[in-house]
Amino acid sequence: MYESIFECYWKEGIEDQNIFDKALLKEFGQIDYRLLAAGIIGYKRAKEGHMTLYPHVRLTLTELLKSGVKIGLVSDAPRLPVWLRIVALGLHRYFKHVVTFEDTGERKPSPKPFKKILELLKTRPEKSIMVGDWGERDVEGAKKIGMLTAWARYGVDPDKIAEARKKFTGADYELGDIYDIARIVRKINEKQAL
Repeated sequence: MYESIFECYWKEGIEDQNIFDKALLKEFGQIDYRLLAAGIIGYKRAKEGHMTLYPHVRLTLTELLKSGVKIGLVSDAPRLPVWLRIVALGLHRYFKHVVTFEDTGERKPSPKPFKKILELLKTRPEKSIMVGDWGERDVEGAKKIGMLTAWARYGVDPDKIAEARKKFTGADYELGDIYDIARIVRKINEKQAL
């Protein structure tokens, strides 16, 4: 069953809210709601117990906002689960604009979600940096429309970094810590001020 769930995740997308349903249908030909409920409750408990911020996230976001950087978020997940995560982590004051699957009907790497966040932030691709940990979705999608990109290797399982790097990054920058993006933005701003 474990393999079936992850097979569905990779096929349907990790933000699909009906993965357990699909895995049960595939495995047993029907949905056993007792198993479905147990799976959902177990998943939510585990997720809530492990949902923590990477080091320096608040420091980085605060510094970026203080320096006038507009911060948005692009997610393939539905709107409510995205906002539940943002609020649960205490990050809601940093994100005025969030683009979810419902906003464009398309998932990354489609250019639509990236164009939508730029429109909401009232900025241009060449003046923007996408930070993401999934090269094929985050980096590739942002690059398609001319955004600078930063691959967040800190968001990848350390044992899988080499594999992820081989598979695809293609990013303009590689971040070992979220705070690296604050340094990069400072350097870009200094060059443009000259």
